[in-house]
Amino acid sequence: RQQKWKSSISTQAKMPPCDFVPAKYKSYPYERMQKIREQNIAPSLRTYYKKPLLLHQGHMQWLFDHEGRRYLDLFAGIVTVSVGHCHPKVTMATQKQLARLWHTTNIYMYPPIHEYAEKLTSLFPDPLKVVYLTNSGSEANDLAMFMARLHTRNFDIISLRGGYHGGSPYTLGLTSLTSYKHGVANGFGCTTTMLPDVFRGPWGGSHCRDSPVQTVRKCSCTEGACLAKDQYIEQFKDTLNTSVPKTVAGFIAEPIQGVNGAVQYPRNFLKEAYQLIRERGGLCISDEVQTGFGRTGSHFWGFQTHGVVPDIVTMAKGIGNGFPMAAVVTTKEIASSLAQNLHFNTFGGNPLACVVGAAVLDAIEEDGLQKNSEDVGTYMLLELAKLRDKFEIVGDVRGKGLMIGVEMVTDKDSRHPLPAEEINQIWEDCKDMGVLIGRGGLYSQTFRIKPPMCITKRDVDFAVEIFHTALQRHVERAA
Repeated sequence: RQQKWKSSISTQAKMPPCDFVPAKYKSYPYERMQKIREQNIAPSLRTYYKKPLLLHQGHMQWLFDHEGRRYLDLFAGIVTVSVGHCHPKVTMATQKQLARLWHTTNIYMYPPIHEYAEKLTSLFPDPLKVVYLTNSGSEANDLAMFMARLHTRNFDIISLRGGYHGGSPYTLGLTSLTSYKHGVANGFGCTTTMLPDVFRGPWGGSHCRDSPVQTVRKCSCTEGACLAKDQYIEQFKDTLNTSVPKTVAGFIAEPIQGVNGAVQYPRNFLKEAYQLIRERGGLCISDEVQTGFGRTGSHFWGFQTHGVVPDIVTMAKGIGNGFPMAAVVTTKEIASSLAQNLHFNTFGGNPLACVVGAAVLDAIEEDGLQKNSEDVGTYMLLELAKLRDKFEIVGDVRGKGLMIGVEMVTDKDSRHPLPAEEINQIWEDCKDMGVLIGRGGLYSQTFRIKPPMCITKRDVDFAVEIFHTALQRHVERAA
């Protein structure tokens, strides 16, 4: 029998205090939950960790399992819990609306949809003032594709490799990660182009990205010039000149790639790409499903960090703090193309969703969460960068605000992804010490840190110390 490996390194990190006491767990025993999972829940719904967590309650940045153990949630239900688990303001507004009206249909008027539409669109620059509400990010991106094709009367849509835009049959064509591709026909009229990844891609340097932390790659660019950006734009032009007709329907990109591990493009890349698409009659779509609602810190929307105004913006996840809702915001003119025939969404913009959405916007403003994302996120990026300088396996630390990626490598020169089993051990170690983080990237080699936007610097100190301990244990194991 193999002896269980025991580290000589223990952590001194103390979990920050929390005055919230979770209710006692009263549901089925863990083993019965596992059995139900095996028999009654589709196997495509996979679980994280060797022994999956059975979570029972949440409070702001904290999660509690069935045994009452507390965890710092740095993944926020995959970047979805924006203002904090069970945020009191959002919970209260939802409870009030639950007692008043859950659902009617949007063929009637009811106050929440009008109040929310006005509130949400007030956060966008002109002419982005018209909203269509849906239930998920895939649905929103599906609709954005549909609108772009209807409005331009063109068909082809371009997306970046490594992008994730949903798992519906339509959006799978834009999603460009093998693990999400099934062996069925998809993506008719969808073309991918080279990802301008300044860490892993062919070009990149030491000033390329809008982040407090740059890559370890060197470059000789003079002030205001970026060779990497120019090269990636040449690749973009190459796609336009070879793979699509002379006119296109559109181009979609996340301001920072989410599922692919917080990948950032060189500054001004999106600005130039948008111009090239518009010259060919296409619309520019910004997928804000993960970057929206103040998460990047400096701006409310990710596209603003690139100095562009898209034609269509899609959003989901953080929009409802965990409530299933999403939206497409566009111009009156583009929205009108959908009005030529019927297009109906039963639950989109239901009274409950609109009240939740409005309460989330209030909480972001009243709790100062955009500013918190900037302050705490920058602090965390700089603290993680110290670990990159200390450990050969930490290849890249990147991101903006509370949208952070830590890419793991075998060594900084080759930039080869750290093998999955090694990453798994570091990740499991963090969980065992009370910190939950996400995974992403083409080889699942990047740790994704995208917590509820209410986390504090004290939480960051704890999390970074835990991560540090897990990395030290890895070094010891390897030795």
